Amino acid sequence: MQALIDRIELNELMNRYAQAIDLRDWARLDSVFVDGEIEADFTSMGLRQPFRGPRAQWIAAVRDTINGFDATQHFFANHSAEIDGDAAVDTRYMQARHQLGSAHYTIGGYYTGRMLRTAAGWRIARYTLKVTFTDGDRRLMGIAYRKATGRL
Repeated sequence: MQALIDRIELNELMNRYAQAIDLRDWARLDSVFVDGEIEADFTSMGLRQPFRGPRAQWIAAVRDTINGFDATQHFFANHSAEIDGDAAVDTRYMQARHQLGSAHYTIGGYYTGRMLRTAAGWRIARYTLKVTFTDGDRRLMGIAYRKATGRL
């Protein structure tokens, strides 16, 4: 029974992650990560190296890109979790659409996360985005960042 509860809680964790980004709820996004340092590997999306550092710094980087879009929508499917006590490896397909005016940039692929059970529930300690396809104008990522940070 505990394995079923854990899987439901891991799904809810990642649903909160996606909703926080799409709703621009940065306090909620903060609640999905472990305290202290996290790791986020988005190199398949074009970042030069994985992020390793305080979660607040990662959330600020996400905010500085997402706030520049008119809308975003993140979807997850095909969830699986390998649970080992208070740790889990969570894998799920994803698709994220980023809209700016009439232009869009859609990313498809999957997340693989190392989740830890904490006193507050399951949290993301590290995760990797593996992009397997894109559609639309990739330049929108940079345009949205410059727009959000006042560098346009």
